[in-house]
Amino acid sequence: MNKLRLLLSFFLLALPLAGKAALTIEIVGGAAQQIPIAVVPFAKTPGAQDDIATVVGADLRRSGLFRVLETRGVVNQPHDLPEVKYPEWAAIQAQALTIGSVETLPGGRLKVSFRLLDVLKQNQLAGLEFNIAASQQRATAHKIADIIYEKLTGEPGVFSTRIAYITKTAGRYALQVADADGFNPQTVMSSNEPVISPRWSPDGTKLAYVSYEKKKPIVFVQSLVTGQRNVVANFKGNNSAPAWSPDGNRLAIVLTHSANSQVYVINADGTGLKQLTYTTSIDTEPVWTPDGSAIYFTSNRGGGPQIYRMASTGGDAKRVTFDGNYNVSPRISPDGKTLAYIKQDNGKFRVAVQDVASGQVQVLSDTAQDESPSFAPNGRMILYATSISGRGALAAVSADGRVKQRLSETGGDVREPAWGPAAN
Repeated sequence: MNKLRLLLSFFLLALPLAGKAALTIEIVGGAAQQIPIAVVPFAKTPGAQDDIATVVGADLRRSGLFRVLETRGVVNQPHDLPEVKYPEWAAIQAQALTIGSVETLPGGRLKVSFRLLDVLKQNQLAGLEFNIAASQQRATAHKIADIIYEKLTGEPGVFSTRIAYITKTAGRYALQVADADGFNPQTVMSSNEPVISPRWSPDGTKLAYVSYEKKKPIVFVQSLVTGQRNVVANFKGNNSAPAWSPDGNRLAIVLTHSANSQVYVINADGTGLKQLTYTTSIDTEPVWTPDGSAIYFTSNRGGGPQIYRMASTGGDAKRVTFDGNYNVSPRISPDGKTLAYIKQDNGKFRVAVQDVASGQVQVLSDTAQDESPSFAPNGRMILYATSISGRGALAAVSADGRVKQRLSETGGDVREPAWGPAAN
């Protein structure tokens, strides 16, 4: 998988770029109990241009679960174990300490060493070395942040993952892929006509999306390795709302070719079309459960837009949302226990979550025109689109509502986010 990520990075770097700026992230709030951690600047030799410690600290701070301490007042700045004086770090109330170095190797490669230390117990929690190309420094920093996050919280980190989203600038639409912190944005495809609904394949090698470039909505699947793209659904009428099955072999889609919007499944190569819903209502926005046994979707069959669940082979559907008159855009958490969706709340459209077992509902966002929720691979954060100062922007909120992020781009509207799968 690491080799695959390198291939993906190579391909995306080779694509003709639209000169997009990185997303700027503003963080609001934090967990009730944040872990105080000191991240000492890494020692580095010429050729090591990126400040790995800065990226690590920014990743941890952005999660809302860590309080990254100011280290400049500490006299000794260690880079290896023998240099660590634990009482100095205990004095600034650090519970954990990260140190490291970047050394230039023959041929221009770099050796990145890091250690994660428990200040109170005065022992090492993790220690690794990476032999990398110079261009991989930022990716390595995200990997280190993932290791620290998992060691100290018990949950996988998602700093090495990527996000996809749509930008609209000067009337032109672009499908972008960027690191989870908004850096390194790359254009996958662009068009003068709308592009919507990007969805990651489970292995992170492909994106499904809907393009209007032929003056009608058509579902495409595009490889991020080769750039090749294929038409998956171009039937009479509208072809929309692709959603990958967990095994990556099929897509749930929405077609109007026989009448009104209905849910279908189709093989990822465009063969084997099968209709799942047969109603006179509008059935749309399908998503699979993590085990592939069921599909959630939005329908107005009850007189207003609500979320329903049916077996992935079709059949009877059961309504699952009852709080309010408008609940749409279902997304299920990676563990299948939480349903996120857009709920009309006092005239505003906000991100809500519902406990699948109990049905308890919590509104998470405080914005007003939210769309397209998307869970992080660890289920901790939900990325979504919103409107800030009249312009489309991205935002994220933790699954408990405590941490909020706003990701804005200065160049235009940003919509339709999709959080990619975990990077192994």
